[in-house]
Amino acid sequence: MSRLLLTVMTALLLSAGSVLASPLEDGDRAYNRGDYAEAIKAFRLAATQGEPTAETNLGVMYGNGQGVPQDYAEAMKWYRLAAAQGNASAQCNIGVLYANGRGVALALTEAVKWYRLAAAQGNEPAQFNLGVLYNDEKSTMHNYPEAARWFQLAADKGDEQAQFNLGRMYYEGRGVTQDYGRAIGWYLRAAEQGDPKAQSSVGLMYSIGKGIPKNEAEAVKWYRLAASQGIETAQFNLGVMYANGQSVAQNYVYAHMWFNLSGASGDVDGEKSREVIATRMTPQQIAEAQKLARECQQRKFKDCE
Repeated sequence: MSRLLLTVMTALLLSAGSVLASPLEDGDRAYNRGDYAEAIKAFRLAATQGEPTAETNLGVMYGNGQGVPQDYAEAMKWYRLAAAQGNASAQCNIGVLYANGRGVALALTEAVKWYRLAAAQGNEPAQFNLGVLYNDEKSTMHNYPEAARWFQLAADKGDEQAQFNLGRMYYEGRGVTQDYGRAIGWYLRAAEQGDPKAQSSVGLMYSIGKGIPKNEAEAVKWYRLAASQGIETAQFNLGVMYANGQSVAQNYVYAHMWFNLSGASGDVDGEKSREVIATRMTPQQIAEAQKLARECQQRKFKDCE
């Protein structure tokens, strides 16, 4: 998943002994309380003084349409002013605009140029975005070893999406030597931060015993966490566990419910398995499973069992 515009304002460092708030600080406070019109005014005042953080924040607000009509060209203008002063967040966001053709013509070489400038300063979103660009098979920039290198840098900083992507590269042997042990290591780091795709992948690896001893109880635990965040593959696999009674009591009603939910999210296997399991159920059980699935959707997949 490619990241678009940064939506968190740059953190402010207050000078010791400061009494009067600066326009930049005023803008930050206004932004945090949701007063975007006042934030725009304060950041614009700070930007007239050449403050790169304020310039970057103006770019963010124009890009997101916060307090002003959304205008990517205007966002680019402010990002360029901040980037000229070396602001890494602005450099990264210029890369985002070029990578997505927003406010400028789509140009991946320009995106890479700006991402690299930001990444050289240790900017983690830029490192992640470079990984995304190089990992895209349809991109002219496609280069798996480069993708792995940039995901590694972002993953080392704790980025859960980079950790998941790096784990997948180790699992599939793309750009790196296939290594299930490293794959599960990165998946776990991402899963423990709440990444749902990583949680589903951890469940799978526990289920089949790749890179880690097989443990179906752990598989169920991680499938549940991912399923509660709407990951259809995890919902399907949880249905399989209930259908077969693997580390859970066999329960066709729950199996039907999870197959139904995964199928509703587009999982073809979920749809097929729902029909198969229905042949083993009474009409009353099917009605109960359908009711549970509706209620689960209404609760956004939380507390479904």
